[in-house]
Amino acid sequence: MLRIVLIRPGSTDYDVQGRIQGSLDIPLNERGIAEAAAMAEQLRGLGLEVIYAPAAQPPLQTADVISQALGIKRKKIERLQNLHQGLWEGMLIEDVRRKQPKVYRQWQEQPENVCPPEGEMLCEADGRVRTAIVKLLKRHKEGVIGLVLPEPLRSLARRFVAHCELGDLWKAPNGHGPMEVLEVEPEDVLAASV
Repeated sequence: MLRIVLIRPGSTDYDVQGRIQGSLDIPLNERGIAEAAAMAEQLRGLGLEVIYAPAAQPPLQTADVISQALGIKRKKIERLQNLHQGLWEGMLIEDVRRKQPKVYRQWQEQPENVCPPEGEMLCEADGRVRTAIVKLLKRHKEGVIGLVLPEPLRSLARRFVAHCELGDLWKAPNGHGPMEVLEVEPEDVLAASV
């Protein structure tokens, strides 16, 4: 049995302002650094062996704080850059809701059918997430690993591993808090992914 701890990156100024970050590389703010330190304390005692993060400031900074506090390795994971939100990046979520109400509603109800202007379809990010998770599951058959992912990648990873719904992708915590532990039988997930 493998336990995957999905960890939300600490806050950035964009999170506080309610802006769409997408693939923009915004550093953690002071609150985000404090959140990462608090997360490290919550993770203490779980037996975390390694923590993975994509090459973007919020997840990498979060993973660095956690790995240093717990004395574990931090590794970059390829293919997990966040969903490219195109022209929406930097916009307030509220502005998208107000200016493009039909698109906003469709993003909530059927996110797979929406492509932000000059952005990326969710299915493209989903393919990257699945490829990266399969690689991790082939490497780790048991133990406890951490994976720091921003939304919507975190929801895509959860859906792939736990076979659950996406939820509301406009809400960063997505109802799952700053971390969640998924118990996985790697062979079952790998067999289902073929």
